[in-house]
Amino acid sequence: MISDTVIELSRWQFAITALYHFLFVPLTIGLAIMLAIMESVYVMTGRPVYRQMVMFWGKLFGINFALGVATGITMEFQFGTNWSYYSQYVGDIFGTPLAIEGLMAFFLESTFVGLFFFGWDRLSRLQHLLVTWLVALGSNFSALWILIANAWMQNPVGAHFNPDTLRMELASFSEVFFNPVAQVKFVHTVSAAYVTAACFVLGISAWYLLRNRHRAFALRSFAIASAFGLASVLSVITLGDESGYEVGHVQKVKLAAIEAMWQTHPPPAPFTAVGLIDSEAMETRYAVEIPWLMGLIATRSIDTPIAGIRELTIEHEAKIRNGIKAYAALQKVRENPTDLFARQDLLSLQGDLGYGLLVKRYAPNVIDASDAQIAQAARDAIPPVGPLFWAFRIMVGCGVFMLVVFVWAFFASARRSVGRSRTLLKLAVAMIPVPWIASELGWIVAELGRQPWTVSEVLPTWMSVSSLTVGDLLFSLTGFVVFYTALLVVEMYLMVKFARKGPAEEVAPSGGPMQPPPGRAALEAGEPA
Repeated sequence: MISDTVIELSRWQFAITALYHFLFVPLTIGLAIMLAIMESVYVMTGRPVYRQMVMFWGKLFGINFALGVATGITMEFQFGTNWSYYSQYVGDIFGTPLAIEGLMAFFLESTFVGLFFFGWDRLSRLQHLLVTWLVALGSNFSALWILIANAWMQNPVGAHFNPDTLRMELASFSEVFFNPVAQVKFVHTVSAAYVTAACFVLGISAWYLLRNRHRAFALRSFAIASAFGLASVLSVITLGDESGYEVGHVQKVKLAAIEAMWQTHPPPAPFTAVGLIDSEAMETRYAVEIPWLMGLIATRSIDTPIAGIRELTIEHEAKIRNGIKAYAALQKVRENPTDLFARQDLLSLQGDLGYGLLVKRYAPNVIDASDAQIAQAARDAIPPVGPLFWAFRIMVGCGVFMLVVFVWAFFASARRSVGRSRTLLKLAVAMIPVPWIASELGWIVAELGRQPWTVSEVLPTWMSVSSLTVGDLLFSLTGFVVFYTALLVVEMYLMVKFARKGPAEEVAPSGGPMQPPPGRAALEAGEPA
């Protein structure tokens, strides 16, 4: 039996690696699209200011892209080093979208990113614009395939368990690709990435305006970022509602934990805005509730109940007992592969086999699990409510704050009054880290809400880890933290350095190139400036 310390350290290592990696990913995805938009305007208008914008923001994109690749590669290696049983059990399904991502999207993005930087003087305007759009599409395709893989872990469709190989096998690639969770997760995540890039461009542009530097460049960057950011943040909010609806269908326990819904509420259920979570007593004290809202978000109706945690725990006990029967049938099939009755029993109970595996942590012989062990496993099937409850609400608060600032910025740009309000500009600068906070919290909600499963209702997390020692994990975890922190410091240094430096050349308020100041000899000769 693998120790709890090894399990927790393995989880921490992957979580920290993922959180570090996701500091770079949103800006890469979002900034690539913004570069394509800016260059499209340059090709259509021919105004040098837009070329200058593409080259300056492209430089910051390149820094972020390089460090994002460095942090992302190690994540895939961890599936083999730290999660070997997971890789063996579901690798046929999970590995397919990751392989496609590497072959299709990553190579597409990596190939054309070089042409983006070094092709300005070698390609025509339209050719370079095509390259920029291919870089943007490549980064978005990468997100698509990775999120398809992740969505399968949340909602494992298109696969079945093979009792002869003791592995999950791919049954329908189309079901995996069109997984409703994948569709919602992809559009929601990339929209959040667009918001991140918009905040980044808006904040740095506002910083220039506050210091009265690069005004023509900053005003146009501010205008594009405000429009792009407003559309993106509205998409995030809309798709967040759709995500809540989808979670209500396929991950009821996650929804209940996020909302701290301890018991089934008469429909339509209220939304708890804030409250003091007491997981031991299974209650929320001093709750401030908004009537009807949760029922409308999660069920799109006023007469459909949302299951509470107490009722879901009872359901889990029943599924665990069915899972124990499935495990017993699996043992019979392993002992006698020609036992058709056992195969039929296993087939009918296969959906609950994962719940039977939950008990294995407490009872090595699953079939002999006691009522107390079953009850303990049922309680463990509930993710941590307090962290999920507050992470979700802080994330939503960040979204509301960004919506307010983007609305203000958009109308200020439309009225050509951006420079009149220093408060708006200061808020735009202060908003730069907010989308990263919201994105990290969003991943915490998505992944922590899936616990105790690596693959929901199929494979418990504790079974997925490799047989490593505590010393191995402490050494590698420390190494990752030190290395990734160093990369983060390097990126912050480079980003701040080049952002302070600003674009390479000045642009006149009209958008054309700024004429150089007249020399002393010209002034003395009376030549026009």
